[in-house]
Amino acid sequence: MHKTKILSRWLILLIIAALLSYAGWYFTRKPPVEVEVATITRGTVEATVVNTRAGTVKACRRAKLAPAVGGQIIKLPVDEGDRVKQGDILLKLWNADLVAQHELAKQQWVTAKSRQREACIMADNAKRESIRTQQLVAQGFISSQRAEEADANAQARQANCAASAADVKRSQAQIEVTQANLDRTILYAPFAGIIAQVTGELGEYTMPSPPGIPTPPAIDLIDDSCLYVTAPMDEIDAPKIKIRQEARITLDALPGQTFAGAVRRIAPYVTEIEKQARTVDVEVNFTEGSNYALLVGYSADVEVIIDRHEQVLRIPTQAIRQQSKVLVLDQHDRIEERTIETGLANWAFTEIISGLKEGEQVLTSFDNEDIAAGVIVKPRTSQS
Repeated sequence: MHKTKILSRWLILLIIAALLSYAGWYFTRKPPVEVEVATITRGTVEATVVNTRAGTVKACRRAKLAPAVGGQIIKLPVDEGDRVKQGDILLKLWNADLVAQHELAKQQWVTAKSRQREACIMADNAKRESIRTQQLVAQGFISSQRAEEADANAQARQANCAASAADVKRSQAQIEVTQANLDRTILYAPFAGIIAQVTGELGEYTMPSPPGIPTPPAIDLIDDSCLYVTAPMDEIDAPKIKIRQEARITLDALPGQTFAGAVRRIAPYVTEIEKQARTVDVEVNFTEGSNYALLVGYSADVEVIIDRHEQVLRIPTQAIRQQSKVLVLDQHDRIEERTIETGLANWAFTEIISGLKEGEQVLTSFDNEDIAAGVIVKPRTSQS
């Protein structure tokens, strides 16, 4: 009976010690590590390539214009920012001497036309006289010498008529020459657009650029109704890009905005710049209108879509560890490591071929060194 009491006391003490030990562990244990998780869902996964350096928004047509000859500016009807139509006068140089030459050439043409008409009338008259003389010779009324003289006169008059016609053509050519000289002093808009820059003022002298010495253009005209982006792509990615492939365009000046595009041209050569990766320039059109007035020269980035799979299982790319490993949570929030098979991938999402099911949760953050297979964690939905 005494032994039984002693055993009972020891058993109670052991139970109390165990309870105290559990209570000490319970109240001093570390809380579960909080981790970010993402739920496996279905969606679109794309394989894309992006430019290696910033691209640039350019105009389909841009002309840096200057007169073909030098001279003093006497007319400058446009300012920077003005919109012009095709054929509008942009700049005019002093050309009074050329105007006078042009007027003289036109007067000479009028005179030449009058002389041609006179000479040809005389030639027709001489021809008729020659025919009548030949008839009188046949009838024996006049000598054959008179007929020969009349025929010679008719031929001479006809030659004079032809020479007058040549003078008219020469006068017409002279008008065209003087008109061409005049046109060289007037700068016309080759297409509709906006004036980007004007170099020069009224009364100043402007000169065309000497060979090999570039100078600022008198007028910089941009057709901003048609814009595209040129961007350098890594030479490794270039073979994947094809004409008319879909693309997305983003601009530093308009954060958060994405513009649809399509590849319009791929450079037929590789650009080699010292101390930089070799690239291939790719041009991408804007395929949809924009509510923003885009400016030529904006920096831009291009993402060309090489392939697309829709409604496939996908995982945030950042959740994949080395050797295609992922950390999955079981029903009790315990970490389990799995190996998965992947398909298409980009910086945001990766397609899952096998290894995961829809609705399962995977870790997307691995910063804490306590994270390992078998550890219980506290999940927090990832914002990515």
